[in-house]
Amino acid sequence: MDLKAYLEERRALVNRALEAYLPRVRGPAFRVVEAMHYSLMAGGKRLRPILCLAAAEAVEGNPQEALPVACALEMIHTYSLIHDDLPAMDDDDLRRGRPTCHKQYDEATAILAGDGLLTEAFRLLGALASHFQDREAVLLEIIELVGAAAGYQGMVGGQMLDLQAEGRKITLKELETIHRLKTGALLTVSLRAGALVGGGSRVDVAHLTGFGEKFGLAFQITDDLLDVEGQASDMGKEPGMDARRQKATYPAILGPEQARQWARRLVEEAVEELEGFGDQAQPLREIARYLLVRRS
Repeated sequence: MDLKAYLEERRALVNRALEAYLPRVRGPAFRVVEAMHYSLMAGGKRLRPILCLAAAEAVEGNPQEALPVACALEMIHTYSLIHDDLPAMDDDDLRRGRPTCHKQYDEATAILAGDGLLTEAFRLLGALASHFQDREAVLLEIIELVGAAAGYQGMVGGQMLDLQAEGRKITLKELETIHRLKTGALLTVSLRAGALVGGGSRVDVAHLTGFGEKFGLAFQITDDLLDVEGQASDMGKEPGMDARRQKATYPAILGPEQARQWARRLVEEAVEELEGFGDQAQPLREIARYLLVRRS
């Protein structure tokens, strides 16, 4: 398949939907919505929503029906980036090649923009009730899973552990725990939610969850490698920040070559989770393999 064309088509689909779900407003909310929109529409791979749509497609569901869930996941991801960039966290000046939200506006506005995107994501999920008639239990399960993946049991918990690990030596097992939560949880729930929307069986959902867990860890390893070996022109931010912040990373603990080998093994195991699926899961297979050659 032409992965580049597939990703571009799906990215455009997600961008159109995000524009519709977060329209520009006038009045008292103008500034915060403008900041929300600034970060949400700053570009990016749209990986989480694309995984959600691809998972729905893999179980022979309709990707269009998964689009609101996919967009809610991107809102949550963007909120996390806004907050990660703040001076109290990673203190980054650039995100996707342009000023971070707190640099473009101010810290207070950036905090509120992140808060606004997080709450808007769950409002969007709740608004789907009319589309899940006779399937309300599925929608409630998705909301619960997304909440767990985004909160202290997932992304927020992983970010806390990551901050606590700065400047000290940690074990490989501790590092894996951090990234299964911080990065992997939202990637995995994107696949799981897409499979549920698409009407997948419990076996299908279990295999796509397994795919997500392995994919998420491979994604983080390749992300760590890019921070060591990547180019600012490709990444939209300066490489080498992990070392300057004394962050624990896979290349730092394992060395670049061993980290790269582990990423390859994880990608192979992720693709094996898709053996029971047909050609409709080919986009997921190709996205997983792309991790090993990506430059941003």
